[in-house]
Amino acid sequence: MFSETRYAYNGDLALAYRTAGAGPRDFVYVANWYGNVEVSPLLPGSEGWMQQLLKLGRLTFYDQAGTGASDPISLEELPSLEQWTDSITAVMDEVDIQEAVLICNDSGFFTASMFAATYPQRTTALVSLAGWPRVLADDGFPGYTKENWDAGADAAAKMWGTGEWQHFINPDYPWSEERRAAWAQMERLGASPGMFRRLATLTAEFDVRDILPTIRVPTLVLHSQEDRLARVEIGQYIASRIPGAQFEAIPGRNHYLFIEPGWRPAIEKVIEFLTGEQAEEIGEDRVLATVLFTDIVDSTKRAAELGDRDWRALLDAHDAVVRAQLARFRGREVKTTGDGFMATFDGPQRAIKCTIAVRDALQPLGVEIRAGLHTGECEVRGDDVGGIAVHIGARVSALAGGGEVLVSGTLRDLVVGSGLTFEDRGARELKGVPGEWRLYAVSG
Repeated sequence: MFSETRYAYNGDLALAYRTAGAGPRDFVYVANWYGNVEVSPLLPGSEGWMQQLLKLGRLTFYDQAGTGASDPISLEELPSLEQWTDSITAVMDEVDIQEAVLICNDSGFFTASMFAATYPQRTTALVSLAGWPRVLADDGFPGYTKENWDAGADAAAKMWGTGEWQHFINPDYPWSEERRAAWAQMERLGASPGMFRRLATLTAEFDVRDILPTIRVPTLVLHSQEDRLARVEIGQYIASRIPGAQFEAIPGRNHYLFIEPGWRPAIEKVIEFLTGEQAEEIGEDRVLATVLFTDIVDSTKRAAELGDRDWRALLDAHDAVVRAQLARFRGREVKTTGDGFMATFDGPQRAIKCTIAVRDALQPLGVEIRAGLHTGECEVRGDDVGGIAVHIGARVSALAGGGEVLVSGTLRDLVVGSGLTFEDRGARELKGVPGEWRLYAVSG
C-alpha cells in the first residue's frame, strides 16, 4: 500500500517519508516525537482508518528528525519548534504537495498548528486528534503539573519498548500479545528510551496557545470523551480559540482515535468535515485477520493410488487434524476446498504456529501439505470472508512448495520478535494483485 521509504531534507537533516494512494486532496500526517514510517502506517487496528482516509486522497507519513528512520540528533542539541515545523515544508516540497490537509496526533499539534498559522495558503485544513497546545497546567489551562508530567514520563520511559505504555493510554483497544508486540516494535524503532524521555521534557517547554486565534484555516478538533492521557477539556480549549473550529467528542477512553474502537466515528466526522456530506455509517463488516490456505500436495495422484474409500478415510483424518489445531490456536474455519482448508486468525503469530502444528501432525499420516498466509483487512460476508487480503493469501499458497509454509512480507513484519525465523523467497508477482510482494518461508 505504502511506497518505499524516501528522504526529504530539512537543512542537513534527512527526513524519512512514505506515501500511499492518490486522489483529489493530499493528507500529511504530522509526526509527533516518536514513530517510524516503516511500521507506523501498518499498526494493527489502524487499517480501517487508513483505508477510509485513502478513499479521500493521497497520504504522506514522515518521521521527525531524531526519531524513526530519520537522521539522529544529539540529546544535548534538540531541534526547536520552528525547525520541526520546517520539516513539514521540506516533506511537502519533496513530494510536490502544494496544499495539504494536516492531520496531527497529540504533540504533533504543536508543529501542525504553527504551520497552519504561518502557511494558510498551503493548508487545506487542520485535523487535530487529541492534540494539545501545551501540556503543563497554567492560568486555568487543564494540563499536568510539572511533577505529574515528569513522573508520567519517567514511568513511560521505563516501560518503553514493551508496548505497555500504548496499552495504558489506549485501554479500550482490543489488546492481544501479537498487537502488544507490534506496538512494542514501533516504540523501539521510533525512539530510544533516552530520546523518548528527553523529548518528553522538550514537549513540556512548548506552548502554542497564543497562535491559536491566528489560525484561519478550516479546523476539526476530535477528542475522546474520557481520554486517558489528555483530558477532553484540552480539545475543547483548542476549538474555542481557533476561529470557526469544529469540536467533536468521541465516546471512549483511547488517546489514539485512529485505532479500534473509536476510528469509525472519528473518520466519519473527518469525511463529513472535508466533503460537506454526511458519511455513510461504516459498519463492522471489515476486520483485520490473518488468512490461511492449505492443500494436500499431489492430492489427485494420491486419490488415484488409494481408491475412493481409502482416500476418503485419509481426508477425514486430515480434516480432524486440521480442525483440532484450529481449535487449539483460536483459528476459525471458513471453508474446506476438498483437499484443503481456508481459515482465519485474530493473531499472525498464532496463525503461523497453527500451520506448523498442522503440517507436523499430518506427517505420520504420510500427508504433505503446502500453506500460504497473509494478514490484511477482510470483508466479512456472513460466515465467509472476502477482499484483496483473501486473494493475496490464496496466491501466496499457490506459490508454496511441498511442506512449505509461505507468508507475505506484511505478515512477517508483524511477528518480528516472536522467535520465528524466515527464509527470504524474494519478490514475486501475485496473479491479479498489483505490484510485487516479498515472500518468506517459515524456517523449521
